Amino acid sequence: MVPPRWLTPDQLDAWLRFIAVVELLPGALDTQLQRDAGLTHFEYMTLAMLSEAPDHALRMTTLAARTNATLPRLSHVVTRLAARGYLERRPCPTDGRATNAVLTEAGLAKIVETAPGHVATVLADVIDPLAPEQIVQLADIMARMLTRLDPEGRMTVDAVRSALGEPPVTATSAQAAAD
Repeated sequence: MVPPRWLTPDQLDAWLRFIAVVELLPGALDTQLQRDAGLTHFEYMTLAMLSEAPDHALRMTTLAARTNATLPRLSHVVTRLAARGYLERRPCPTDGRATNAVLTEAGLAKIVETAPGHVATVLADVIDPLAPEQIVQLADIMARMLTRLDPEGRMTVDAVRSALGEPPVTATSAQAAAD
């Protein structure tokens, strides 16, 4: 019998810090979005994914994949956002069996209004504490982890860029563009 593998002290330290961020960051994002825009982070991400999509529309199944949601959870949120006038459900023009979520002008305005505060929180809590080279390292580390956790690439920036007909981005190309 093979003995179990355990974390080294350095691995345990990294793991516990990572788990702390995973637990604390969603609450920080939700708090800011609820306070400033009356949206949950999931609602914001739903609107944001639609704002980046061609014609501001995605099939519900695609939107569920991009937001890592089950269809029932997404359907509940879409119903809530539609009641607020931020999006509409429409039949898919290429497949009558499918339904698209379509961002309305009010939904686009909400994203445009909300994004600066959200980005400020992301900058303050995630980006600003890091040196430029650490941002590149973080992007590379997250890409490696996502390769295992999301092998289909549903939740990656490249999935969004692909839907827009744009080439994939890498941490180094993003850093070069920022310089």
